[in-house]
Amino acid sequence: MRVVVTRPQHSGERTMRRLAQMGHEAFLLPLAEPVHHVAEAGRALRSTQGAIAVTSAEAIRALATLDADLAPHLGRHLFTVGKATAKEAADLGFSSISISEGGGTELATLISSHPTDLNSGPLLYLAGFPRAAGFEAGLTELRLPFVTLECYRMRDIVPDNAVLRRLFTGARADAVLLYSHQTAQRFFGLPFVQENPEAFAETRFLCLSEAIAEAVPARMHSQTDIADMPNEDRLLSLLIQA
Repeated sequence: MRVVVTRPQHSGERTMRRLAQMGHEAFLLPLAEPVHHVAEAGRALRSTQGAIAVTSAEAIRALATLDADLAPHLGRHLFTVGKATAKEAADLGFSSISISEGGGTELATLISSHPTDLNSGPLLYLAGFPRAAGFEAGLTELRLPFVTLECYRMRDIVPDNAVLRRLFTGARADAVLLYSHQTAQRFFGLPFVQENPEAFAETRFLCLSEAIAEAVPARMHSQTDIADMPNEDRLLSLLIQA
């Protein structure tokens, strides 16, 4: 199958390798790129002592450029969403990692089962912008103390129409993978997508969660499938059905 991956460059390349191993023809279409706030992340680490939480591997990549300044913090308990993020954290040197295979709400529940990790101070959430509200809402509902630091911001990328024509009007894409609500909004907001609905008549839109599927236009809902759990393994399994 011809599959378009709408992730940023770094994570998108990893997904493309997985798709190639599965026998698919993958194409990368980044719709955003990260801008890291490294100095702010360093100050946040120095001013806190307790556990750390991340909901994206991009936060780990922002920390990677701290180099030796990160070393004193690698023993802090790190809570992550997903095995891929946890692996990047382990490769960076974090030694105590707990993983949620769900989304932000499930991560908040996991943290609530480790109350002693918050004894030395509030949880430090290293976040991006924009982001879903579920994790912070879950922490608030569970009355878990936390501080949020935006250590990266996603900057929009608008692909050339020539690139979009090559992907969607020649040998048309069988599926588009959508990993965030914001990315889905960017994709369906592209003038090319809005002006050429016929190019997507036979394309499936595979979404990591129901919240992401909400950004799919109503006329394309019949072409949309949602992973039964918000992780890439379950998302890619939808390709069997697409």
